[in-house]
Amino acid sequence: MPGPFRLNYIEAAARWFGHRFEDLDHSVRRALALASDGRSIVADPNLRLDAQATFGERMADRVARFGGSWTFIGLFALMLVGWSVLNTELLGQTAFDPYPYVFLNLILSMLAAVQAPLIMMSQNRQAEKDRQMAGFDYEVNVKAEVEIMALHEKMDAMRNEQLLTLLAQQQAQIDLLTRLVTGQATITKA
Repeated sequence: MPGPFRLNYIEAAARWFGHRFEDLDHSVRRALALASDGRSIVADPNLRLDAQATFGERMADRVARFGGSWTFIGLFALMLVGWSVLNTELLGQTAFDPYPYVFLNLILSMLAAVQAPLIMMSQNRQAEKDRQMAGFDYEVNVKAEVEIMALHEKMDAMRNEQLLTLLAQQQAQIDLLTRLVTGQATITKA
């Protein structure tokens, strides 16, 4: 086999996956094409998804990030304690929202009514991100598997080439020994 071993990934797909290249799914075809061209899968899907996010999606992510933080819990607890102290101790009889804090309850209900859909939007976006990341991981894994199969074929081809070379060298040595032995036999007879 003269020259470096060059594998045709598209033709090898039938051996490796048991299907023609055209019959494979998009991710496998993409991984084979990238492996065939010697390119890597380097695009970070997080950057692509963040660039495609709308203003509303980015805001939902920020609200969900802040609403699920210890900072929010701490500030919220301080606000509740402050509201209670203000309307019970400091303002006393002139409190604008006396105990049982009906106005506070209304504000908390409105906050929950707005915050819940924003958090759900963020979770849906995260689920979509996770699906795309899983697809990206699948492509990376398929490409790695393809590269490993290609390495196996290259190693097999190199081993076969070495065996053929070794057999040719052994045959040459056997021919040389045969000539020497037949030449030695004619010398001893004479």
